[in-house]
Amino acid sequence: MTAPLVFIPGWCLGRGPLNTAVDALHGRFFDLPGYGDAPLIEDFDAAAADVAARLAPGSTLCGWSLGAQLALAVAALAPEKVGKLVLVAGTASFVQRDAWPHGMPLPMLAEFTAAIAADPEAMLPRFVGGFNRGDAKAKSVTHDLLQLADPRPSGQVLGTGLAWLRDVDLRQAAGQVKAPSLLLNGSADPLMPLPAAQALSALIPGARLEVFNDCAHAPFISQPDEFIARISTFLND
Repeated sequence: MTAPLVFIPGWCLGRGPLNTAVDALHGRFFDLPGYGDAPLIEDFDAAAADVAARLAPGSTLCGWSLGAQLALAVAALAPEKVGKLVLVAGTASFVQRDAWPHGMPLPMLAEFTAAIAADPEAMLPRFVGGFNRGDAKAKSVTHDLLQLADPRPSGQVLGTGLAWLRDVDLRQAAGQVKAPSLLLNGSADPLMPLPAAQALSALIPGARLEVFNDCAHAPFISQPDEFIARISTFLND
């Protein structure tokens, strides 16, 4: 019997951008708290425990961006539930911290959080366009992500995710992961930069990092066939 394959999407955009890839891989979704029909859970550790409680033992757990941080926390918390781990554009800490220069400066995140609270409709295209800078297909990838995005969740839900990005530090948790782990990162990702993925892969025992050249934050849109192939190979190892 094949182990279940579960994807956790990223902040704000929901399942839509990942649907084609997840269907091709015969996977299913666990939404971030507050998205779709999922109730809002404001505490990050409680959200990880909720995912762990619902996962079948030995599942392959995949996450994108903020979803990758949640997937990483689940794998550390409940190793019996996560047979394999895939982190797409993942990081141990989204913001810069002591001995972790691989993130966004805290004042920049604070400024973005205030702008989202003030006018999310204006900020969403800027956010998506910004995280595709450097992608060889930046314009079309940005267009596709905005077209495929699910209906935007509430301001409270968006704020909860941004608070997680500000507060969560998974460097210690990464060392507790027991599952075989594949990290997938764009070479030109400005949001979860390649040095963050390299540092995270060094923290997770035995982790493998694979890089998509000329790609930014959404390899499943920019290089979909390659994205599906790399995950398929990992699942069949």
